[in-house]
Amino acid sequence: MIDRIDLNADMGESFGPWPMGNDAALLDIITSANIACGFHAGDPEVMAATMARAVANGVGIGAHPGLPDLQGFGRRRMQVSADQARHMVAYQLGAAQAMARAAGASVRHLKLHGALANMAAEDEGLARACYEGALAVDPDIILMVISGTAQARAAQALGARMAAEIFADRAYAEDGLLVDRRLPGAVIHDADQVCARILAMLRAGAIITARGTHLPARIDTICLHGDTPGAVALARALHAALAGAGVAVQAFDGGRE
Repeated sequence: MIDRIDLNADMGESFGPWPMGNDAALLDIITSANIACGFHAGDPEVMAATMARAVANGVGIGAHPGLPDLQGFGRRRMQVSADQARHMVAYQLGAAQAMARAAGASVRHLKLHGALANMAAEDEGLARACYEGALAVDPDIILMVISGTAQARAAQALGARMAAEIFADRAYAEDGLLVDRRLPGAVIHDADQVCARILAMLRAGAIITARGTHLPARIDTICLHGDTPGAVALARALHAALAGAGVAVQAFDGGRE
């Protein structure tokens, strides 16, 4: 059984007058916050407010870069070259660093968002380009990668600090990738199911697919999507379940492999 784990959530995804999720409540529960950088969601005001809350709560700040697609919330795939990937990640990380510095903090980690993350989980070349963009800006940044995917392989090949992530509220396919959101059962809303499957994965040290297959995996952090309905209730339930199982909830170290 893994004895300590980080809880992370994607947030800062409101835009202007349009709210998304309950960041303030989540920041009372999680240990790492992945904050949108303005391409798929978020804006300077939202970034500033979210980072200020994260600092006040002692939550680690992460940049959450995505594709330039506000209307599609960064969840529609786009064709991007390696150079475009490097530059869009570097640009968004730079914005996050500036906003974090203004809040009296720094950006500790980086996690890709949505379609960009899914594409990089499948394509090691694209993942490498994204991470090269981040490392060019900050060689010591911790790359939060989807465990067991091309993202993890790219980070390892680059010798980067990394934290391997599994998802509490998403189902896994047999290849270790996430089930497409458009398919039934891809997003898990039931708190009891979320808690049971995460504890099972921590005991096994493996990703457990929707069919029950165990895929051995490094697990450093658990993600809850901030835009998922009931995210705060899920986060509270999972935090309680982890504590009940003797698992300490604390920020990851971000070691190299």
